[in-house]
Amino acid sequence: MDTLNSLLYGFSIALMPENLFFCFLGALLGTLVGVLPGIGPVGAIAILLPITFKIPATGAIIMLAGLYYGAMYGGSTTSILVNIPGEAASVVTCMDGYQMALQGRAGAALGIAAFGSFIAGTVGVIGLMLFAVPMSRMALKFGPHEYFALIVLGLTFVIYLSHGSMLKALMMCCLGLMLSSVGLDPITAAPRMTMGLLELYDGISIAPVAMGLFGIGEVLVNIERTTDTELIKTRIKGLFPSKRDWVASRWALARGTLVGFFLGVLPGGGHVVASFLSYGLEKRLSKHPERFGKGVIEGVAAPESANNAAATSSFIPLLTLGIPPNISLSILFGAFLIHGITPGPFLIKNHPDVFWGVLSSMYVGNVMLLVLNLPLIPLWIQVLKIPDKYLYPLILLFCLIGAYSMRNNVFDIHVMIIFGLLGYGFRKFEYEGAPLVLAFVLGPLFDLNLRQALLTSGGNFIAFFTHPISAVVLALAMVVMASAALPPVARKLKIFKKLADDQL
Repeated sequence: MDTLNSLLYGFSIALMPENLFFCFLGALLGTLVGVLPGIGPVGAIAILLPITFKIPATGAIIMLAGLYYGAMYGGSTTSILVNIPGEAASVVTCMDGYQMALQGRAGAALGIAAFGSFIAGTVGVIGLMLFAVPMSRMALKFGPHEYFALIVLGLTFVIYLSHGSMLKALMMCCLGLMLSSVGLDPITAAPRMTMGLLELYDGISIAPVAMGLFGIGEVLVNIERTTDTELIKTRIKGLFPSKRDWVASRWALARGTLVGFFLGVLPGGGHVVASFLSYGLEKRLSKHPERFGKGVIEGVAAPESANNAAATSSFIPLLTLGIPPNISLSILFGAFLIHGITPGPFLIKNHPDVFWGVLSSMYVGNVMLLVLNLPLIPLWIQVLKIPDKYLYPLILLFCLIGAYSMRNNVFDIHVMIIFGLLGYGFRKFEYEGAPLVLAFVLGPLFDLNLRQALLTSGGNFIAFFTHPISAVVLALAMVVMASAALPPVARKLKIFKKLADDQL
C-alpha cells in the first residue's frame, strides 16, 4: 500500500505542467537522437547536460532520463529504414528490420519495434518500482567495505564486457581513476595532480569530459566517413502489426523483456548485451532458424524489447545503490551530483519527489514515445535527409556553448577540446571511452570508500574479506577477471607445449 501511495505521489509530480513538458522534450529529443546515426544517447546527454543546470532538479532528471530511453526507441528507425543503427543496441535490429523493409514490410517492422519497446519499457518500470525500495533498504546496511567492493565489481564487469581488447579497457579504466583524483584530497584537502592550476583545484568536471569524448570525438570520426545513406523508397504503410505478426512475435517480446530486464541491472552496457543475447536466444529456440537475417519479425521484436527493458532496469542500481551500470547513466549520475543530489539508498528518504517523480514520469514517457514513434515516422525520414555539413557544425556549437555556460570559464572549453581530440584518437586506435568515463565518475567514491575502510580497519586490507558482503562481491570480481584471463593463458601454454614437443 505504501508503494501505491508513493506512486500516486510521484504521478502528482510527474503530471505537473512543467515536468510534463520536460518529459515530452526529453522523449522528443531522445527519439531524434536515436534517429540520427552517429550521435547516440551518450553524446546527446553530454551535449544537453549544461542546459539542465538552470532547471529544477526533478525536471532536469526527468528530461535526461527521457532522452536516454527515448534514444533506445528511436534507434530502431534508422536500423530498419537505412540499415544504420542509431545507437549501439540497435545493431541487431538491422539484420531483420532492414530485410523486412526491402520486402515492403517496413511499417510492420517499425510498428512491432514501437509496441515492443512500449511493452518492455512499461514492464521494466514496474520492475523498477517493485525492486527499488527493497534494494534501498538492503543498501542501508552497506558500509565503506561493501561499497568499495561493489564499485570494484562494477568496473570489473565494464572491463569484462568491453567490445574490444580487455587490456585496452583496463588501461582506460585506470586512466579514468587517475583523472578522477585530480583536485583536492577528500580527506586531507591537499591538492593532487593540479600542476599549479587553480582551475583544477575543484577537479575536472564531467560535462566537458563527456562532451569532448562523445560529442566532438564522434563528430571528428563521422566527418571521415564518406558513405551515403540510402532510404527505403517504398511507401511505409501498415504501422499496426497484424494479428499474425503479434502471434509470431508474442514469445519473442516476452523473452526479450525478461532477458533485457535482468541484464540491464549488470554493469557494462547491459542493453547492448541484452539485444544480442535475446536475438541469439530466439534464433536458437526457433523452429526455422535459417529464416533469421532474412526478414522475420521475431528478429525485430526480441532485440527491441530487450533493449528497452534493459534501459529501464539499469536505473535500479543507479537509484538504489548510487552505482551507474553504463556510460549514459554515468553522465546522468553526474547530473544528480551537479544538482546537489546523491543517488543511493538515501535518495528515497531525502528526495522522494525526485525518486518517485522520475519513476512515474517513465510511465508517462513510454506513452509519449509510443505516440511520437508511429505518427511522426514521415518527419523522422525527413530528418535523416539533413546533410552532415549542417548537422555537425551545430553539434560543435552546442558543445562549445554548453562547456562555457557550466561555470562561465574558458578553461572548460580547453578541457573539452583536449578530450575531444583524445576521443578521436581513442576511436582511431580502438580504445573505448565507456570504461574511462565510468571509472572517472565512480573514482571519487572508489577513493573515498577505500580510504574510509582502511582508516576504520587500521590499514588492514584483510578487513575487506572479513565483511561477508564485500568478501563475496570481491570474490565474484576475481572470478570474472580470472575467467577472462585464463583462456589466453591456456592458449599460450598450448603453443609453448607444441614448440617444446617439436624441439624434442
